[in-house]
Amino acid sequence: MIDAVLTGLALVLIVEGLAYALAPSLIERMLEAMRDMPLDARRLVGLAALGMGIVLLWILRAV
Repeated sequence: MIDAVLTGLALVLIVEGLAYALAPSLIERMLEAMRDMPLDARRLVGLAALGMGIVLLWILRAV
């Protein structure tokens, strides 16, 4: 179980690192756009991402 958690964390770090390494200006513009979003909209985006991740994980575990 801990192996799966650490693998998931490693994959997140790889994807985040690639995004910052390959497109730092895009990341900067996205952060500026998020700064302009209301707090409730940012919370909704976070909850939507969380929900999609849970559903994807559930689907992958079911297969």
